[in-house]
Amino acid sequence: MSVEDTGSGTDAQGRVDPPDPQGADGGEEDPLALRLEGLILGAERRYTPFQAARSAGVSMELASRFWRAMGFADIGQAKALTEADVLALRRLAGLVEAGLLSEAMAVQVARSTGQTTARLAEWQIDSFLEGLTEPPEPGMTRTEVTYPLIELLLPELEEFLVYVWRRQLAAATGRVVQAADDEEMVDRRLAVCFADLVGFTRLTRRMEEEELGELVEAFETTAADLVAANGGRLIKTLGDEVLYATDDSGVAAEIALRLIETMANDETMPELRVGMAFGTVTTRMGDVFGSTVNLASRLTSIAPKDAVLVDAAFAEELIRAGEAPASEAEAAEAAAAAEKEGEEPPTYRFALQPMWQRPVRGLGVVQPWLLTRRPGKA
Repeated sequence: MSVEDTGSGTDAQGRVDPPDPQGADGGEEDPLALRLEGLILGAERRYTPFQAARSAGVSMELASRFWRAMGFADIGQAKALTEADVLALRRLAGLVEAGLLSEAMAVQVARSTGQTTARLAEWQIDSFLEGLTEPPEPGMTRTEVTYPLIELLLPELEEFLVYVWRRQLAAATGRVVQAADDEEMVDRRLAVCFADLVGFTRLTRRMEEEELGELVEAFETTAADLVAANGGRLIKTLGDEVLYATDDSGVAAEIALRLIETMANDETMPELRVGMAFGTVTTRMGDVFGSTVNLASRLTSIAPKDAVLVDAAFAEELIRAGEAPASEAEAAEAAAAAEKEGEEPPTYRFALQPMWQRPVRGLGVVQPWLLTRRPGKA
C-alpha cells in the first residue's frame, strides 16, 4: 500500500516522504518517473488517503494506522494512492472484521512486513539495480536504462520473493508445531548467540567507506551462510555484530566455533568474539528479547579475542546432552570406565573451562565458561 513516488526521500525513521506533485525544479513530475512508479505498483494514482479509506470501507484513523505501521509518512490529501492500495487496505481490514486478526495484530502484521520489505527494497536499489543500470551509451540516463530492466526483472523477483517467504513460513510453522505447549510458542528456551567484530570502531576511522562496506558485507555473508548451513536462525545483523539463535546448544556451539575458525583463516577480517546464553526467550516480530539475550550480549563484550564465552545454563545444556564433559577429569574417568567394561568411550565435541566469576551490570554475578573444540573434533 504505497504512498510514495520515485522522487521521494526518507526521514530519520526510514519512512517515505510525501510525494511531491511537482518535480525537483518546481515543474511537473518527470513522466518517466511516473511510468516507473506505475510499472512497479501496477496501477495509476487515483485516490487521496481519505478517498482510499472510504473506498475500502474503513475509517481514516484505521487506514492511517496501517499506512504508518508499514513505514509510509502522512501525505495530507495528495492524490497518490492506487487501486492496489485500496485492495490491500480492504484485505487487512477484512481479516480484522472476520475475527482472524485483532486490530493490534493487524497493525503488527503491517509493521513487520513494512520493515522487512523496506530493507529489502533499499538493498535491491542501492546494490543490485545500481550495478546493473550503468548507462551503456553516452547520453543515456540511469532512469532510461532502469525502466526496461525493472520491466524484465519485476515478475521474476516477485515470484522469488513469494517462494522464499513461503519457505520461511513453512520453517517457522514447523518450529511452532514442535513446541511442547502453547506457552513455549511465545516464551521459548533457546540458545542465543552474539558474534562481534573486535576493534570495529577503530576500523571505521582507518578504512575508506567503500572498504568498510565490503568488510561488513563479507562478515554478514559469512555469518549468515554458516548459521543457515548448520541449522541456526539468523535473527539480525548490526553491521559489526550478528545475532542468531538455535533450539540446540550443540548446534549453537558448533556455529560459534566455525565462525571463529573461518574468520581466523581470513587475513582481511578482524578478530571475532562470541557470547552465548541458554534460557527462556520472548520472541516478537522475528526478534528475541529477555534476560537471556541481555546476558549473551554482556558475555560477548567481555569475551577474549577469537574466543567463545557461554553462561552456566548453556554449559549445563552441553553437559546434559553429552556434548561436553563437566571437566577433563570426568572425561578421563568415563574413558577409563568404558575401557574397563570393553565399551567405546564417550565422545565429546566440546570442552568447557570455568572462568572467574564476575559481576555483570543488571544481571548480578555471572559464571562464564570458555568454550573450545576438543582435539580432533573439527
